[in-house]
Amino acid sequence: MDNIQCAGKTVAVDTDGFLVDQNDWDEDVAMALARREGFDDLDREQFEIVQFMRNYYQKFHAFPILSYVCKNIHEPKNCVNEEFINPMKAWKIAGLPKPDGIEFVALDGKHYIMQECC
Repeated sequence: MDNIQCAGKTVAVDTDGFLVDQNDWDEDVAMALARREGFDDLDREQFEIVQFMRNYYQKFHAFPILSYVCKNIHEPKNCVNEEFINPMKAWKIAGLPKPDGIEFVALDGKHYIMQECC
């Protein structure tokens, strides 16, 4: 387990960089997680993607279909791949737990597909 510092608080993440307690998540934590994933900052579109994924998970306890994310935030159907390259980065930044049984595999180093694993 590891910790990140943000907005005067310490937040725990697991060894893969996923937030340990989803209740610790807020915009400051999202920005700290984004920096950990290699983003200097999140723009409006990226934050909308993260927020939609978070809301979707809270409602359905599942990873959303990526084109569904983009459709619902009124962006092109590959918006998650274009904004985050690997969709798992968006998932981590949303402060959600590591999804069991799925992984993202790069088709060409730029586009990812979800497949069952483990």
